[in-house]
Parts: sequence; structure tokens; C-alpha cells
Amino acid sequence: MSVNLTVGSEQHYHLSGQLDRDTVPAFWRQRHQWMPTDTALTLDLSALSRVDSAGMAMLLHLDRTLRDNGQGIQYQGMPEQLKLLLTLSNLDTYFDDAEHQQGV
Repeated sequence: MSVNLTVGSEQHYHLSGQLDRDTVPAFWRQRHQWMPTDTALTLDLSALSRVDSAGMAMLLHLDRTLRDNGQGIQYQGMPEQLKLLLTLSNLDTYFDDAEHQQGV
């Protein structure tokens, strides 16, 4: 399986596939090809069929990278698997906080 990032309309991005320890390394190495450059964007995660701790870590790193670049990001369709991982890691409010910090 793989993970894909597609661009929808007006700063709306979709992640699909499996975001796990098998797909994250190659996907992240190719980030120069897919890293969003919009000042504000929405990332739809509803089409992710699997997310493990490696996927969660990648999303946290992506979020930090975007925020460090002054980009705002909102999340839609957070999979239950990811919500559970964030809760177990005591990071369940991290993505909510990231949205508010950017005023998006």
C-alpha cells in the first residue's frame, strides 16, 4: 500500500491510503514534491485507511514544519485510529491548538 497527497480546490489537500511505518519514510523523503506552499490550507485525512505511530509522528512533523514557515493548517476527517493514538500520547488537543495558534 502507499500514501498519496492530492490537491483539491482552493488550498484543500487530501491524504489517502496508509500512513504507517511502511509508507512514511519514502513519502517523507519526497516531501519537496508535495509539500504545500499555501499560506493557509486544509488537510483532509478522511481517506486514510490506516495510521500508526509513524504516521502520527509524520503529521506532527508536517504540522510543525508548516507552522514554522508561517502557514496555517486545519484538519478535517481525522480517522478514529489517529484520534486514539493522539489520546494515548497525550496529544489529543495538539491539532486543535495548532489551528487556533494560526488563527485559521
